[in-house]
Amino acid sequence: MDASTILARTRRWIADVVIGLNLCPFARKPFAGDRIRFVVTPAATAPELREVLAQELRLLADTPAEQVETTILIHPHVLTDFLDYNDFAADANDLLSEMELDGILQIATFHPDYRFAGTAPDAVENYTNRSPYPMLHLLREASITAVANDPAALAGIPERNIETMKHLGRAEVLEMLRKIREG
Repeated sequence: MDASTILARTRRWIADVVIGLNLCPFARKPFAGDRIRFVVTPAATAPELREVLAQELRLLADTPAEQVETTILIHPHVLTDFLDYNDFAADANDLLSEMELDGILQIATFHPDYRFAGTAPDAVENYTNRSPYPMLHLLREASITAVANDPAALAGIPERNIETMKHLGRAEVLEMLRKIREG
């Protein structure tokens, strides 16, 4: 699959699911303002992906938010198994610390087979973090604070998203994702 198809599907997923269902109150403004950096990496191994991640973290930290608010690092050729991906997510957070970017940037995780601990594989709440491809979302902590300076409101987002998915139901969510894949 070529990078342009991957990008088109990812953009549509953000527009239709992330923004369309209001799963992330921070996404609309940078998406509309074309301040999301989308990177499709050809990385085929976890070490290669870690290297690309380090480059993207540094680039985001060094670039003004007015130019690039956030980065979506899409890695369709590596960590396609969710358990491997989940292990890498811990390594990615270690990398943030190594780069002394804790408190400046954070990494949100999305995967086609995302599964929260303690949930069944087909539980609808897993779809709050299911994306068309494995990806890492690099966010500025200052941007999150600027949009929602209320810690209680931030803490309530996951529960609200789960309720959104439960209200839609698994069949409707799967249909949305099918349209994105075929779209």
